[in-house]
Amino acid sequence: MLVEFSVTNFLSIREKVSLSLLRGQGSELEESNVLSVSAPNTPDVLSSAVLFGANSAGKSNLIKALLVMQNLIKNSAKIGQLGERLEVTPFRFDDYSDQQPSEFEITFVADKVRYQYGFSLDQERVREEWLYAYPSGRPQRWIERIFDSETGVYVWGSMGKLSGKKQLWQESTRANALFLSTAVQLNNQQLKSPFEWLSNKLRIGGLAGWGMDSLRLCEEGGDGKRDVLRFLTAADLNISDLDVQKKNFDSEDLPSTLPDEIREELIEKLNGQSLLNVKTVHVTDNGQRVLLDLSDESDGTQKLFALAGPWLQSLEQGYTLVIDELQDNLHPLMVKFLVQLFHSPESNAKQAQLIFTTHDTSILDQEVFRRDQIWFCEKDPSQVSHLVPLTDFKPRKGVENIEKGYLSGRYGASPYLRGLDLGR
Repeated sequence: MLVEFSVTNFLSIREKVSLSLLRGQGSELEESNVLSVSAPNTPDVLSSAVLFGANSAGKSNLIKALLVMQNLIKNSAKIGQLGERLEVTPFRFDDYSDQQPSEFEITFVADKVRYQYGFSLDQERVREEWLYAYPSGRPQRWIERIFDSETGVYVWGSMGKLSGKKQLWQESTRANALFLSTAVQLNNQQLKSPFEWLSNKLRIGGLAGWGMDSLRLCEEGGDGKRDVLRFLTAADLNISDLDVQKKNFDSEDLPSTLPDEIREELIEKLNGQSLLNVKTVHVTDNGQRVLLDLSDESDGTQKLFALAGPWLQSLEQGYTLVIDELQDNLHPLMVKFLVQLFHSPESNAKQAQLIFTTHDTSILDQEVFRRDQIWFCEKDPSQVSHLVPLTDFKPRKGVENIEKGYLSGRYGASPYLRGLDLGR
């Protein structure tokens, strides 16, 4: 479970912003939208959070920050050379932020233990790294690492609660790598649970990669294919079946518009492999089966197929799912349907979470969300993004029309539209 995520000095985010999924005050939608946490001394959390804001306000940058943090955790220990630069972009619209490190911190629960993990870094090196675990509700320091710029060496704090070959792991951690990633790569068992949650149970993605999850479920046949079909059927898409076909890769199937370099790379990568192709099955009035390539379906149907895999897996495994611009190509009622799957104790028995950005204001409804689940992102005149919870505006429980208030500008985070002078 995700409890809180914070980021400082990244893209349009200059000062620290925090997205919290801790439940606030209020008893509304308690049975559906609030999840109890089994970790000691950890308050209840929310099953979802939604972010609103104008275009270019910085909503997507918060999602990118989560993704950059996850990629660094998964891949930093694999970086080949000591001097290889880290992929992090600080705030650039002033005279000093690009000389400062970016900082990421996340609090989460994995295997009934709460963890607080974070690091700061620039493109050259990791500046600080820390991990606190709360197995009994009291903090234990498992990682503490600080770069001393005067001596040019790392100072390691006491890590008495971390067992194993600490000196070996410290010596093996390069300046451009994280200790967490390095220690796990060198078979530290104690850190595997937080590493696994951060790497695999926090699901952040683009639809291209997620579509493969749906394909794999269909390939499994049986329950996997059935669940994807039930997901699409529940969305009222008039699809009666899915026909899964496997064929050997043929370079002739690649689009002719692909650049030569990309074509050659794909041919080398896919040569000799078998690929899956899913066709949707529709039944006419006279009972005839008509098969369509997925690419011939509407953009909305293609998106729902891509979402089926991560949605089903998240609900079945209790993952935390993060998606940007959920409303794209989807009807507002479809967005509400997808969100409510996370708000239902029946479909969300494993306590999964959903975090998403959207421009669909119709979902700003107190019958769908608690007041502490709604956030607004706004950019000030200095190009700095700020994140503000709806609760800061103290809306009245069950009474205030949140959608109307947002569209009227009461909560900010909406575009300022000027008249267009065509000079005629």
